Order: sequence, then structure tokens, then C-alpha cells
Amino acid sequence: MQTSHEGTSEAAIFGRVLEPDRANLSISAAKSILALEFTHADMDRMRLLLAKAKQGKLTSAEQVEIDNYERVGHMISLMKSKARCSLKDRNVTNHKAKAH
Repeated sequence: MQTSHEGTSEAAIFGRVLEPDRANLSISAAKSILALEFTHADMDRMRLLLAKAKQGKLTSAEQVEIDNYERVGHMISLMKSKARCSLKDRNVTNHKAKAH
């Protein structure tokens, strides 16, 4: 029997573990996740790396670094998707409860 996997990257595996479409986070957990952001220093570093990449001047170490930022960004996006889904589900549930 063959098992099907959507992908083997860190982000793909994390996405399957996290189940971003499953609305099972508490409101406080969801809000905390939505508050996650890269620091200003990291944003500046990503801009610098992007500029160097556009010029074709990244070193191999910088390529690894920009790849790491990209993977972390994907993981944060998955987490935020789950958080938004959880909050949306809570809002729908709360509105239904108030209507009855």
C-alpha cells in the first residue's frame, strides 16, 4: 500500500501537523498567533537579502538565510490561517447562539 503525501518540505509537513483549516484554537491562542510578526531587524535583513538576490549577488550562506526566512514565513502564514479560521468559527458559533 502506498501512502500519498502532499509534499516533504518543512512547510508541507508542518501544514499537515497544524491542520490550518481545522478551527480548534482558543480565542486567546488565535489572537496571540495573529500578533506574530518578524522584527524590524529581520525585515531590514530580508529587504537587503532580496535586493542582493535581485542583483544576483547572494553568497551561498545568504541564500540559505533567505531560504530560512521564506520557510519561517510560510509556517507563520499557516499558523495565522489556522488562527483566522478558529476566530471565524467562534464568531459564527457566537452569532448562532445569540440568535436563538
